[in-house]
Amino acid sequence: MRKLMRVTILALLFGAAVLTTACNKNVYYTSQQDVDEMGWNMNDKLDFDVDVQDTLQVFDFFIDVRNSVHYPKANVFFFINTTFPDGSVAYDTLECPLADVEGHWYGRRTGRYVDSRYVFRRHVIFPRTGNYHFEVFHGMRDTNVVGLKSVGLHIERFGNVK
Repeated sequence: MRKLMRVTILALLFGAAVLTTACNKNVYYTSQQDVDEMGWNMNDKLDFDVDVQDTLQVFDFFIDVRNSVHYPKANVFFFINTTFPDGSVAYDTLECPLADVEGHWYGRRTGRYVDSRYVFRRHVIFPRTGNYHFEVFHGMRDTNVVGLKSVGLHIERFGNVK
């Protein structure tokens, strides 16, 4: 019963994320980068640069994950370092559950890949204009992670957009 409730809640959260991200006019930034599906090394970072000119708008941040159906784990951890225009750095860790305990994928499956989106931060206001640099590393125990195809950063405006 608890497992069914957990799966239902996760399905509802995923559905809500898909519905809230369906409208392209709210997309502020989106970029996807391929990783080596045969072995993404823990030292290989993904870089995302976001030019921010609006310090009044509220944003939601997401991490997009595309994995192979042969990915051997039920989740993936990411370390995300954000460098602000003034040079200060914020460090975050994000867990992304990819499958339930029985191996059923949570995301949208297309052929041999599964696409998922995870909330990274909600209701963020950039404190200053300028370039924000995001570095993403996998945070798994294995030095090389096999079965991930790509990782992306997706930022949307929160609320009504004119």
